[in-house]
Amino acid sequence: MAYRHLLHVMAEQVERLGDRVALRHRLYGSWEDISWRQFGERVRSLASSLIELGVAEGEMVGIFSGNRPEWTIADFACLVCRAVPVPIYPTSTVKQAEYIVRDAGIRTLFVGGREQLEKARELLDRGGPLARIVVFDDSLALDDARAVHFSELVARGRGKGDGEEVRARLARASLDDLLTVIYTSGTTGEPKGVMLTHANIAFTAEAHDRRLLDPNPDDVSMCFLPLSHVFERAWTYYALSRGMTVCYCDEPTKIIEYLQQARPTIMCAVPRFYEKIYATILQRVATASPLRRRLFRWAIAVGDRHGRLRKDEAPIPLGLRLRHAVADALVLKKLRAIVGGRIKFFPCAGAPLAQEIEEFFHAAGIFICYGYGLTETTATVTCHETRHYRFGTVGRPLPGVEVRIGANDEILVRGPIVMKGYYKKPEATAEVLVDGWFRTGDAGVLDEDGLLRITDRIKDLMKTAGGKYVAPQLIESLIGSDLFVEQVAVIGDGRPYVTALVVPSFPALEEWARGEGLAFSSRQELLALPEVRELFRERIDEHTKDLARFEKIKTFTLLPSEFTVAGGEITPTLKVKRRAVEAKYRDVIEAMYAHANQW
Repeated sequence: MAYRHLLHVMAEQVERLGDRVALRHRLYGSWEDISWRQFGERVRSLASSLIELGVAEGEMVGIFSGNRPEWTIADFACLVCRAVPVPIYPTSTVKQAEYIVRDAGIRTLFVGGREQLEKARELLDRGGPLARIVVFDDSLALDDARAVHFSELVARGRGKGDGEEVRARLARASLDDLLTVIYTSGTTGEPKGVMLTHANIAFTAEAHDRRLLDPNPDDVSMCFLPLSHVFERAWTYYALSRGMTVCYCDEPTKIIEYLQQARPTIMCAVPRFYEKIYATILQRVATASPLRRRLFRWAIAVGDRHGRLRKDEAPIPLGLRLRHAVADALVLKKLRAIVGGRIKFFPCAGAPLAQEIEEFFHAAGIFICYGYGLTETTATVTCHETRHYRFGTVGRPLPGVEVRIGANDEILVRGPIVMKGYYKKPEATAEVLVDGWFRTGDAGVLDEDGLLRITDRIKDLMKTAGGKYVAPQLIESLIGSDLFVEQVAVIGDGRPYVTALVVPSFPALEEWARGEGLAFSSRQELLALPEVRELFRERIDEHTKDLARFEKIKTFTLLPSEFTVAGGEITPTLKVKRRAVEAKYRDVIEAMYAHANQW
């Protein structure tokens, strides 16, 4: 199959869709639209200005910002220049951003708001390759000749987007061109720059066409996950190349409000998003009247039965169809309204998703298209099909992608989705690209139908002092689904038994404590209450009751402070950085083992 260059596809969409909405974002409390024509003009105008500034073909250009339309416009403008956009998470520290800027040799850096601007100014003052910053936020005053507003560059290039050099660079565009370098968040060491080509993204788009539900210009995709992450970035490329409208969530804490206002049909999210919604719903149900609780349980049971028959394309009995219509009107429709009421499917990946949560959303009529992928594989390796998918798996490989299980149950991937390599790291590249296969570092199994099940990160697998292997992410996903749990880190490597550091969901816990008549004046006092300890003991035991004895949590510590990106305990995509957590909480962890006997 001949794959088409992203820029050629996008040029056709700009021409075809004209005044239809391409991008939508909130501005001063209301939604503002950017048409396809405006989008195309701004991309070409900015590209012209970047060329005038001396941005060369193949040059790395940084984007250090949260999600907003300017992010995507800058991204495509770089591609038009045949430059290479390099994303930096908006929450990155100066040290983290500096590593990427120096490693990639970034001279031009786009920045979002005040936080990124201040960090970029510090980078400018430290020397190195960085020479100029381009600021998305027009409200920020610039008192540095090395800084310019994004809007000014767009204005400078207006009317020049069809200039000779722009057209010449577009004419030279090739599928072999480097599309981006994305630095991994480094849960196990120094970040590595993953080189992805236009061929990678072109193949991925075609493969998704053969797997997903008829994407078209009537679809609206909510851009919620960081565009700095390959999942949201690759999906946004796909959504726009298929003519969808992309809405931007610039305040992740307000995502439910944004969903209910914009009413998208598709949104990428990680399991934690569903865990929090699930926990909130169960909390509300728990405080409802007995009649409402029975109605809820009945409706979910009906929805589950109806959904299973529908996904397997089996006949649905008339009685079940009638019961489902009632359940939908009374309960299920209201659940879908929480996420806007129009969702066709939710692409989901990035961490284990508890099967009970996947089944719950499925029963409510919300299809979670659960999948598996990595930065090195241009996001998706496998995902559910729209019918005949199986809970507890991450689906089959995309068409044209091969997956096999190697030594130590390692998942190996081969196909056009695999990266070109790690930037300036030939040894690291050689370690993971072996005989044409990419070594993912993840463990899994393929069932008899070719569906993939993920076990855990091989580097995350723990071996207890008794020689038993424990998969911490599985345990964390089970405990993390609880309405009283915000974050959890499982400990146990080389230890006699498994323990956990648990960060409670304090709003839910404080509400419960007040309802129980418990007195406290601080988080520390709350966590010291024996009733709270007993609550968590019972809930952890319930969530892990089906695990083997050696996998269960023998003891745990409740922490008063969250794991944060700034503190180094989690990545920007909320994955636990286990080494950092173990180092920071060494004394707390040792206390959990100080007086223990062998389990």
